[in-house]
This record gives sequence, structure tokens and C-alpha cells, in this order.
Amino acid sequence: MDGTNGSLIEMDDLHFSYGDRDILKGVNLRVARGSIVAILGVSGCGKSTLLHLIGGQLRPARGRIKVAGEVVHELDDRGLYQLRKKMGMMFQVGGLFSDMSVFDNLAFPLRENTDLSEPLIHDLVLMKLHAVGLRGAHRMMPNDLSGGMARRVALARAIALDPLLIMYDEPFAGLDPISLNVIANLIRRLNDALGVTSLVVTYDVSESLKVVDYVVFINNGVIVAEGPSADMKTTDNPFVRQFLDGKTDGPIAFQYPHRPFETELGLPGSAG
Repeated sequence: MDGTNGSLIEMDDLHFSYGDRDILKGVNLRVARGSIVAILGVSGCGKSTLLHLIGGQLRPARGRIKVAGEVVHELDDRGLYQLRKKMGMMFQVGGLFSDMSVFDNLAFPLRENTDLSEPLIHDLVLMKLHAVGLRGAHRMMPNDLSGGMARRVALARAIALDPLLIMYDEPFAGLDPISLNVIANLIRRLNDALGVTSLVVTYDVSESLKVVDYVVFINNGVIVAEGPSADMKTTDNPFVRQFLDGKTDGPIAFQYPHRPFETELGLPGSAG
């Protein structure tokens, strides 16, 4: 733990590319301990890539990323494994083991990463499920769950080890309005009750602004706007306004970068 400041995550001049395609072009960000931070942006802007860099699945091309005082990409396998024990992850599609019951899905990280007795694991699993309102579903199989229930089980598993950091990758995608509201409220309630730090990667503006403390907008590989959620609702930043209001015209281009149409069609007189 880095006790020198109030930031759990620090990113400095972070760059990353997939081959020749630049995804992040110099991201600088501080995530305060105990806060819920939403990372917003259009599809393909690098939101999920940031989570992979935080978790150590990817390494930056340039720059530095620190979590709990440790430079993630400088850790060896053992150090990275220990750091990941302090992280919880709620995957976009849930990521539950389909051949394990709800109970065993939650017990799995406890059995793998602790020396706790089975009776204690049993009690902890039921406590986590109770926190998301699904203690009575512990014997069910993932295929028997609704989409909203599966997402709640995934959330319970993300908090199984009482992590410092919970990362949510599109937690609201594909949910009906009621389930979406339930998940959003659970994220807020669990963050406050457990004293964790949460990163929410999403494109759902309305729900994220209801529950998060701080909002970061990414476009073209850099942070184009950031600030408290209340300030973002009233900002006149043209990028934020286009994103919040769903406008088709604005800094976010509809067309992916391309050569002139005439050149693509090989029309007479066109260049190339």
C-alpha cells in the first residue's frame, strides 16, 4: 500500500498500441481511494484496455501505471499474482463457471486463494450472496439464472476476497431497466459498505452519472474531459455534451478515418 497520497491508481503518460493501431496516446489519471470512477467513451476508445493494463494482462508501450503503490508492469509473476488478489473483476458477460453452482462459483476464489476452512467459506459465500439479494439462489446453476441474477452473482464473486479495487466492464450492458437499476445501486452500496475503490467502464451515461463520484471521458486515445459527476452534467465541453445528449454531430466523427471516396472507387481523376 502506498500511503503517500490518496490515490489507489496512478497513470502517467500511458501509451498502448495493438500493432500499428494506437489505442492510448498519453493517459494521465489519478483514482482516489474509496471513490467510484466511471470511464466513458465510444466503442473502441480504449476503456477495456485500461482495465487490462491495470490487471497486468497487457503491458504499456510507454508510461507507467501504479496500483496500491506498485508499478504493475514491473512486477514478476509472483508479485502480479499477489496484486491481483487485491482486485475484483466483474466481466461484461458475467464469466461464471457454467458447470459450477452459484455457491461453488463464489467459493472458488476463496478455496484457491485462502486457507479458510469449508465451514467458514460456506458462511462467507452466503454472506456475499445475501449482500446482492441472492442467498436463496446458492444451489442454482448459472444456466438457470436470468441475466440480471447472473450479473449479481458475478458481482458477489468480485467481492469474495474483500478486494481493494473492483473493476466493472460494461456492468449495465444487456440488462432490462429494473435489473440495470438494481446493479447500479448495488455498485454504490457495496462500494460504500466495503470501503473499496471502483472503476466502472461503460457507455451508459445516465446510470453511471447516478452512482459514480467522478467521470473520465476518453476519445482518440487521450482523456478529453474529467471531473465530478455533478459538474459533468452541466459542462459545456462539446465532446461531453455530444456524448451525454447523444448528438450525431460533434467532435466524435461518424465516419472512421478513410481516404477520399473517389480514390476508393478508383474514379477518373482521383489521386492514387
